[in-house]
Order: sequence, then structure tokens, then C-alpha cells
Amino acid sequence: MNIVKDIQIRQIPRLHTEHFDVLIVGAGISGIDAAYHMQKECRGKSFVLLETQETFGGTWTTHKYPGIRSDSDLFTFGYGWKPWEGPLIATADEILKYLDEALDEQDIRKHIRYHHKVTDASWSNEDKQWILTVTDIDSGDVLTFTGNFLWMCQGYYRHSEGHTPNFPGMKRFKGHIVHPQTWPEDLDYKDKEVLVIGSGATAATLIPAMADATKHITMLQRSPTYFFALPNRSIARDMLRKINVSREWTHDIVRNDILINQKTVTRRSFEDSEALKNELIAGARLHLGPDFDVNKHFTPSYRPWRQRLAVLPDGDLFQSIRKGKASVVTDHIKTFTEDGILLQSGAKLKADIIVTATGFNMSAMGDVVFKVEGRTVDFSKSWGHRTIQFSDIPNMAWVFGYLRASWTLRADLVSGYVCRLLNYMEKHGYSMVTPRLREQDKQMEPLPFITEQNFNAGYIMRKIHLMPRQGDKEPWVHRQDYFAEKNTIPVADLEDGTLIYE
Repeated sequence: MNIVKDIQIRQIPRLHTEHFDVLIVGAGISGIDAAYHMQKECRGKSFVLLETQETFGGTWTTHKYPGIRSDSDLFTFGYGWKPWEGPLIATADEILKYLDEALDEQDIRKHIRYHHKVTDASWSNEDKQWILTVTDIDSGDVLTFTGNFLWMCQGYYRHSEGHTPNFPGMKRFKGHIVHPQTWPEDLDYKDKEVLVIGSGATAATLIPAMADATKHITMLQRSPTYFFALPNRSIARDMLRKINVSREWTHDIVRNDILINQKTVTRRSFEDSEALKNELIAGARLHLGPDFDVNKHFTPSYRPWRQRLAVLPDGDLFQSIRKGKASVVTDHIKTFTEDGILLQSGAKLKADIIVTATGFNMSAMGDVVFKVEGRTVDFSKSWGHRTIQFSDIPNMAWVFGYLRASWTLRADLVSGYVCRLLNYMEKHGYSMVTPRLREQDKQMEPLPFITEQNFNAGYIMRKIHLMPRQGDKEPWVHRQDYFAEKNTIPVADLEDGTLIYE
């Protein structure tokens, strides 16, 4: 990661008010993709990326916990326009190196303003532009950026804090309580008893990364999660390399092969869920051995893909458990104690360090206060338009990726759509576009952003009331289906009557 170059760019003097054709908020994986498409498809339009952190990368920069890695394969989580050549599941450092290369290869770095925190965004009908209030974190100056179009690429959770339930007795515990999202870099866990609360992707990452150094590490879960182990390499890529297929062709072939497999698994999670469930559980049993109680600890009550499947590269979590370096307890917390946790069953777990791998807090718009013509926007009252734009909010796009596939797949579809929309507006002389319900849409029953029957992860359900609504007819439906949207979003009708141009 080239921090030196980033600092040098940040030190260039700037005016306190600047105007761009497009304002992009966020320089993580979505913002970089947006910048790439702007340069390739909207040449001549000016743009800037406003990033709160001191460098690029978003999650991969802010999260510092041991072993941090992707929970999606990098052939689909990476960009279609930049071949991935590393392992299937990548560490944060490997992902940041990849993004760093992308910034240089595409000459995007010059467009990024680091330590620029957007606090307010106001739309003016008269000026037909967004006015952003931005704090320069380094100087403390309050700056103004204006833009014809606003593109929110800031992710979907609050970076400054994770979600930790208010467990009884927490203040009694005399050891360290740590959330992965705010991990102290100097935390010493060598030869310590560590207890990890939670069983999602973060817990599955932390435990094998820490197991060899700790005295013992325990995963405490209320209910099991689906885990599946796979080799951390692409056999198909290895074969293609041997016959000297180009890196670009290799990337495309492997990427498409993975997508076909993902499509099959997703379809089976709805149509053949019991068989898929049995296969996943059988996989856990194979890795953990016949004496391990898989029924209790690794048999969820919900169908597969109602929450994310946790990937274990080379089965590392299973290996740590089988070697006796890690263990699993399935129970409910009664109270924290001075030296650990008392469970509802009456069992006691001692700990020097307790890690609350209990999820994050959603913040769909980065805690930015939005106003349209002086009226504060309540996004929960808006209808999502292709889950890219919002009803009655002009000249704005938002990136929300997939929950059952790689985030980047949808970010890239959104990038293509936004650039096509911007070019359409320029061609026809429009300066303003506003999604609006048609007469036939006004009788739609408002549905939650995503239904609990479809996907019920805790971080979604906790904040579902803050998210935009969806309807029961296009383009107001939130699909969450890459295999449908990859064929529909690129050709979406820009003249279907739901987009009002001025």
C-alpha cells in the first residue's frame, strides 16, 4: 500500500470550494470501481473521491484484527477489469496490495481526497446540484464541494464502532473485552485464555489465526452457523497456467466457473435446501471426525444462505478444533463474571480476554445528513429504484452489494448503470433525473428492504427499519440476485416512466 504517495497527494493545497461533475463518497472497493468506470465510460466528466480515512481500502484498512481476510473468493470479489492472481481467499494485506496496483494502473489516485469526511449533503433544485459539507480532518477546515451528481460508495456499516450487545455483568469482568472492529494493535493474547462470542465469518477468521499463540481459544455461540471448507487455491487456474493461457483469459474462465458454482448453490438453497444442508453438515463431520458433536455445534436450524455461509480456507477452523487448540460451546450467556462468563446451563467459561465478534452496526449512508430543497431525507420512507436510486431524490446513486455473492459484482453493475445514465442525460441535454412512482406504482404495498424469509442476518434485521422500502413490481424490487441482475441492469430501460428528467 503506497501511503507515501497518498500523503503527498493529500498535501497539495486545495480551494475551500470546488465543483465536480460527479462527487463519489468513499475510496474503498466500490469507489475505486466507480472511478474506473468514470474514466472509461464518461470521459471528459470531472469527478472526485472523498474518503474519511487516511488512505484507500475501506474495511481492509480500518479492520486490524488477527487473520483478517475476505469471506468471498477474490476472483469475484476482485474486479472484472483487473485479473486476480493470488489465493482464492485473500488477506487484508493482499487485497490492499491489489487495490494499490489498481489505483496506479488506472491513474485514479490523483482523484482521491483523504481525511475528507462528508457530514451534510443538500440538493438544490434551482442550481441542480448537490452541496456537500466536508470536514478536512487534518486541518479542521470545513470545506464545500458541489457536484451535479452524487454517488454514495461508502459501504453499509459504521466504521467507528461495532455491535456489542449489552450482556449482563460486563462491567464485572476484570480482563479485556475487545470488539474486532476496534482491535487494539498492542493486545497481547499469547498464552491467554481467549473467549470469542459469535460464530460468523469474523470468529471463523480470528480463531485459527490466534489459536497457536493462545493458551486456549473458545468459540461461544447461541446457535450454529454453516461452515464449509475448501482448498485456498483454484485448481482450474493452476491447470490453465500450465498450458500458458493468458492471465486475462484465465481470470475470466475461473471467475465464470466460480459464478456457475455459486448459482447452483444459491438455487439449491431455495429449491433443494435440505439436501444442501445435509451436504454442508457432512463436510463439517468429515473434517471434525466421528467423535465430535456436529449435530449440536455445526447444525443450524435455518436453511443455507438465509445467512452467509462462512468459508474456511483449507478448513483452518476445523483443523484448530481437531488439534485441540480451539473448542466450541453452544449455549446462552447468563452473565459475565470477574473471570469469564456464566452460561444459562450453569457451566462456567474462564477467560483473560473476551472478543465480541457479534457483528456491526449498519449505517447505510455513512451518517451523512441529507436534505432535498431544505427537507431532511428519511430514507426509510423512500422506495429503492433498482436499489441504486431513491424515489424523489434527484441525481443520486447508491452502492449496496450482494449478501449471497461478492459485493463487487453489484458495485460493478451499478457503475455501468450510473455511467450509462449520465451519458444518456448528457446526450439529451438533461441536468436532473428523479425516480418517481408512476400511477400504477402508487398502490404497491411497501415491503421491507429485504424480507426475513430471504435473508435474516442480525446486522440486517437490527436496522431494517432504517432502510429504503421495496415494492412488488419493477423497478422497485430489491432482487439480491446477481444472476438475474447481470442481464437486466445493463439494459435497464431509462425511459420506462419511472425516471423524470429535467
